[in-house]
Amino acid sequence: MGEANKMDALIADDLLLQAKNLSHKFDYELFKNINLSLHKKESIAIIGMSGSGKSTLLNIISSLLKPSTGSVVFKSKDIYSLKQNELLKIRRDDFGIIFQAHYLFRGFSAIENLEIATLLSGEEIDKNLLKELNIDYVINQGVGELSGGQQQRLSIARVMTKKPKIIFADEPTGNLDKDTANIVMNTLFNYIKNNNAGLILVTHEHDLAMRCDKVYKLEDLTLQEIKWLYY
Repeated sequence: MGEANKMDALIADDLLLQAKNLSHKFDYELFKNINLSLHKKESIAIIGMSGSGKSTLLNIISSLLKPSTGSVVFKSKDIYSLKQNELLKIRRDDFGIIFQAHYLFRGFSAIENLEIATLLSGEEIDKNLLKELNIDYVINQGVGELSGGQQQRLSIARVMTKKPKIIFADEPTGNLDKDTANIVMNTLFNYIKNNNAGLILVTHEHDLAMRCDKVYKLEDLTLQEIKWLYY
């Protein structure tokens, strides 16, 4: 095998997810012919104006919304061609989704919210992760007693507890001060490097986006690459 073919094979082996020719419309066209590839240990940021379709695009590539046209390929299969139980298994085992809303169980303590994730995934709670996110000292408190920033970090910890292959994050640092936001991003970056995982995030914070390996801007119906990492 030639060197070029070896490189192509390595890149293909590292591929986690591919979005191919995605288009979507509601009453109006939101975007068209979007292509995106995510590799192991890679982080991608998507930026753009409010209303440009960033969150909709994230919902599509994370299995939550079927596109008008196009495909999202994971493990060599278009996820939207799978049976519902197969798609649910991918969401449970392989995808981790961090929403803008926390979606925590408010009648439970912080630790009980994490234990739900362990029951679904079979993974154990990572105490070092809780220390890294600076929530280890509030873990026995009720969710309602936590600040907005603590709740956000708890929801991130819950997603990471199940050890997903890909983390999809919609404004993961939206309610956090700059120092805490950097702690969260460092934690996410460390996770994908140490677990051969990938990260796709939507953010309006330019400085945060530029810390990712690749940065795309959703504008004028298309996805424009403004920072990239060569392999």
